[in-house]
This record gives sequence, structure tokens and C-alpha cells, in this order.
Amino acid sequence: MADQTPKSPAGRRTFWSLVLASVAMFGFAFALVPLYDVFCDITGINGKTADTEAAASERVDRSRAITVEFVAYINPGVSWEFEPEVTTLVVHPGQTHTINYRARNLSQASSVGQAVPSVSPGLGAQYFNKIECFCFNHQPLEGGESASLPLIFYVDPELPSDITTLTLAYTLYSAKADPAVKTQ
Repeated sequence: MADQTPKSPAGRRTFWSLVLASVAMFGFAFALVPLYDVFCDITGINGKTADTEAAASERVDRSRAITVEFVAYINPGVSWEFEPEVTTLVVHPGQTHTINYRARNLSQASSVGQAVPSVSPGLGAQYFNKIECFCFNHQPLEGGESASLPLIFYVDPELPSDITTLTLAYTLYSAKADPAVKTQ
């Protein structure tokens, strides 16, 4: 096979410019997801909550009461029941609370679900801290099986005073069983 590298200086410059541009585009594409996550964390856009397990605040602001609403949606095609055990809870910022969602596989076949959270208003998302959440893992259920899925959370006392209600919505999607993915 003959050497395909250009012989002229202009041809070599063009060749290496294209190689460098290709590497730069790959690097940029690889960095898009982390950059998007940082952007969402900073701006609170898209209701994205922090997935880090944060320690609950020692300070509880008993002078404020925040209403937290819990909502559940099921993506079309997912044959499950999925709902919160409570739909509304009044909390003091900084105080840790535990609630459960109920899930039931309505089909006879085993399946795996993944819940994706969203908090609104978007600005409030950065102040809603999940210490433990079923949404961190895939949820496998055998046909007809039910499960209680715990959520432990607190609202940061630094929540702006004009926000008095937060809505935590989970959308349940079907997830493929993957042995490399952690399940609960």
C-alpha cells in the first residue's frame, strides 16, 4: 500500500489541520454532557437536582413552612402502576423527611424501571436535596411484583423566601436490564 501522506507543505498543513479539527470535535462532543450538567447546576434550568448524596443540614428553619408536592408519571408503554404514598407534605427547611413511592409491575414478565426526577420551579431544584432515592438505581420487578421505593430528602434552608411550594415529579421509564448497572 502506498503512503497516502501529502507531499507538499500545503497538503501536509491541510491534512494535520483536519486531523486536529477531528480530535477537537471528538473532545468537544465528549465534554458536552459534563458541561451541560454544570450549566444546569448553576442555572437550575430543567429542574435537574443534584444526584450527590448530601448530608442533611443541622439547621432547621422552623419559621418557614414549604409545601412539597409529589407527582408520578409513567412513560407510555410501561406496564406499571407508580404513585407516591403521599401527594403533599409540609416541611421545614433543613429537616429530613422520608416518603415512599409504590410501584407494581402489571405484566407477567419481569421488567426494569428507571425513575427520572424533575423539580419545579427550576430555581428551587438546587435546594431540593435527595439523601437516598430509588431514582439513583434501576428498579427490577418480576411480573405482578410490588415494591415500596423510599425517598429521603430535605429542603435547603437557603431556599429563596419567595418559593413556598416545590413539586417533585418522577417519570418512570422502561430500562433494559444491564448487568453492569447497579440495581436496588
